[in-house]
Amino acid sequence: MGKPKAKVDDKICLACGGCISLCPHDALSMLGGRAFVAEDKCLSCAICIRTCPVGAISGEVYK
Repeated sequence: MGKPKAKVDDKICLACGGCISLCPHDALSMLGGRAFVAEDKCLSCAICIRTCPVGAISGEVYK
């Protein structure tokens, strides 16, 4: 199993962009009006998880 990567709950995401601007790995972008995580760029730093004001981002282990 790998490290937990960021996962966005698009039902909760407000599209505020805070996570995108703070991601040091450029793993987040906007897609369809919501934040989107590029799994291959996410290095599991969890900055986005701690930044999200509504808790729309969580850690999920990808295979």
